[in-house]
Amino acid sequence: MEAVHRHPSHPAILARLKRAEGQLRAVIGMIDGGLPCLDVAAQRRAVECAVECAVAEAKRTLIFDHMDHCLDGAAPADLAELKAIATHR
Repeated sequence: MEAVHRHPSHPAILARLKRAEGQLRAVIGMIDGGLPCLDVAAQRRAVECAVECAVAEAKRTLIFDHMDHCLDGAAPADLAELKAIATHR
């Protein structure tokens, strides 16, 4: 069995993703509850932005953490280049 692998950033990443998950569940509840389409559409758009940002930030942070803590011996210039690549959309 593998050892638990955590970085200091993981709690913040989890909190952000769980917040986005909660927002998405709220939209699902609105649809299940039969709320008006305009209300659902407005909330859905807000959730879409929040989820997209949360996932993108989680991805970036996880990639950066991996580079900083798991790629022993990599040249700093190589890490900087990889980080630049990881931030492009």
